Amino acid sequence: MAHAATTPTSRRWPRLVATLLALLFGAVALLSAAPAHAASQVGIDENDYRVSGIVRLDGEPLEGIRITVEGPGQSAEAVTNAEGRWAIGVPERDTYVVTLDESTLPEGIAVVDESGEDETPNSREATVGPSGSVVANFFIGEGERATTNVAGQVLDRVFLGLNFGLLLALVAIGLSLVFGTTGLSNFAHAELVAFGAIMVLVFGVFFELPLPLAILIALLLSMAAGWVNDAGLWKPLRKRGVGLIPMMIVSIGLSLAVRYLYQFFIGGETRQLPYATSTAFNTGFYGLSLIDIGSMVIAIIVLLAVAYFLLRTRLGKATRAVSDNPALAAASGIDVDRVIRIVWVMAGGLAGLGGILWAYFRPGVSWDMGFQILLLTFAAVVLGGLGTAFGALIGSIIVGLFVEMSTLVIAADMKYVGALVILIVVLLLRPQGILGRKERIG
Repeated sequence: MAHAATTPTSRRWPRLVATLLALLFGAVALLSAAPAHAASQVGIDENDYRVSGIVRLDGEPLEGIRITVEGPGQSAEAVTNAEGRWAIGVPERDTYVVTLDESTLPEGIAVVDESGEDETPNSREATVGPSGSVVANFFIGEGERATTNVAGQVLDRVFLGLNFGLLLALVAIGLSLVFGTTGLSNFAHAELVAFGAIMVLVFGVFFELPLPLAILIALLLSMAAGWVNDAGLWKPLRKRGVGLIPMMIVSIGLSLAVRYLYQFFIGGETRQLPYATSTAFNTGFYGLSLIDIGSMVIAIIVLLAVAYFLLRTRLGKATRAVSDNPALAAASGIDVDRVIRIVWVMAGGLAGLGGILWAYFRPGVSWDMGFQILLLTFAAVVLGGLGTAFGALIGSIIVGLFVEMSTLVIAADMKYVGALVILIVVLLLRPQGILGRKERIG
C-alpha cells in the first residue's frame, strides 16, 4: 500500500485549477464589491454607459475636484469623492470631452503632461468602447507644465519606446517559445498577461500586502497558471492528436472566456496599482520616472537570464532542440513533454511580469489589458521570426520604438496601427522574419 501515499500528476492538477480559480474569483469579487472605492457618480442609473476616473497627487486622492464630460446629448459635472474617484453616466457609445476644472485644484498644483505634447492637459477625449465604459485619469503635479523642444520630444519617445519594447519582449518571448516547442499560436497568452497584473491588484491593493510580496505572489501564480494551462488543456489535446488549427481556435475561445470572466469580477473600469500615478517618482530624464527606469532594469535582467538559460544550460539547449525538431529531440533521449511543461511555466511567469510592467506603463489594470497588446505581441514575434526567442526580442524592440516614435507624426490613437503596417511591409519583403529561416513545404 506504499504507492497509495503518492498522488499522480494527473490527479493533482484539477485541485490546483480549483484552488487558483477559487482564489481569483473570491478575492477579485471582494475587491470589486469593496465600498471604500465607490466613486462620486452622476447619471449612472439613467444611462447604460459611463466615463469614470481618478484624480490623485503623489498617490494621495484629491477630493472635491470638478470634472465635466461633454459630448453628443450629454453635458454633466461630477466632483471627486474622498477616494479621488468620479463617474458620469453617458447615453451612448461615442467620443466625449473630459475636462478637469483646474480652479478646483489646491493652490500651486496643476494638471501635467509628462510627454510635453499636450497643450491642454486638463482636457482630453475619451471614447466609450464595446465594454460600455472608459477611464480618463489625470496626473497632477506641482507648478506649471514645462514645454519640450523637438529634440527633447524625440529622445522622450526613444526612451519610452525602449521601455515599451522591453516589456513587450517579456510577453513575446514566452509566446515565441510556446510556438517553437508546440507549434501553437496561443491567443489566450493575452490573458496570462492580464492575470499577473490582476493578481498584484488583488494582493497589493485589496489584501494590502507589501508591494514586493504582492508581485512575488503574482509571479508564482502566473507560473502556476502556465503549468495549469499545459497540464489541464494543451497536453491532453496533444495526446489526442488534435491539429494545430483546431487548437488555435480553442485558444481564441479560451481567451474570450477568461477575458470576459475578468470583466465580470473586476468590472470595466481601470484600477491603479500602488504608486502607478504618483508624480513623486518623476526624474525629469526624458520623460522617465523611477518606476520606468526600474521597469527597464528588471526587464533587461530577466531577458539576460532567459538568454543564459537558453544558451548555457542543458535544459535551455534541450528547449532549443525541441523547438528546432521535436521528433529528432525525442529520438535523442530528450523528454519533450517535460521541456514543453517547463516552457509553459516560463511563458506564464514572463507574461505575468510583462503584465505587471504594462500596468505601470499604461498605467492601470483593466480586464482587457492583455488583449490591447496581443496583436503587437504577435507582430513582434512574426517580425523577429516565428519560434525564435531572440527574434522575438529584436521584433519587440523594433515595434516598441516604432509605436512610440510614430506619435511624433500621427495621432496617438493610431500608433498601434502603424506597427501593424510595418509588420505587413516586412513580411512582404522577408516572410520568415528577421531571424527566421525559410522552410520548404511539400
